[in-house]
Amino acid sequence: MNDRIVVPTRGKGLHEITAEVQAVVDRSGVDEGLCTIMIQHTSASLTIQENADPSARRDLQDWLERNVPENDPHFTHTQEGPDDMPSHIRAALTATTLGVPIVAGRLALGTWQGIYVWEHRRRGSHRSCVVHIGS
Repeated sequence: MNDRIVVPTRGKGLHEITAEVQAVVDRSGVDEGLCTIMIQHTSASLTIQENADPSARRDLQDWLERNVPENDPHFTHTQEGPDDMPSHIRAALTATTLGVPIVAGRLALGTWQGIYVWEHRRRGSHRSCVVHIGS
C-alpha cells in the first residue's frame, strides 16, 4: 500500500509526523511489516528523533546552522536565496528515506522516538512524503 502525507512547515526546524504515519499504517491493516517513508524534496529531510524534550531538537537545528551556515562565499547555487545551497547540504547530510518496522500494527519506535520532517528552508512550505507499507 502507498499513501502520501503533505506536511505544512512553518520554516526551519523539525515537524513531527508520527501520528500521520501511524494513521497510514492503521489504514493499511498490516500487522507485521515495514513502513518506508520518503520525502520528495531536496531541501528538507526526515529523521527519527527524541519527541519528549524539545531542547534536543533545538540543539540539532543549532548544530546544523553552525556547521552549514548561510552566505558561504563558496556556494554558487544561490538562485533562491542564501538558504538555498545550505538546505541541500543539510538534506544530503541527514536522510530522505526512513524504514520503520511494523510490529502488532504499530510503528516499532522507542519510547522517546518520533518521526520528523526536517525543514531546512527559512520559509515554510508544503512537503510531500510518500509512505509505503509492505508486509
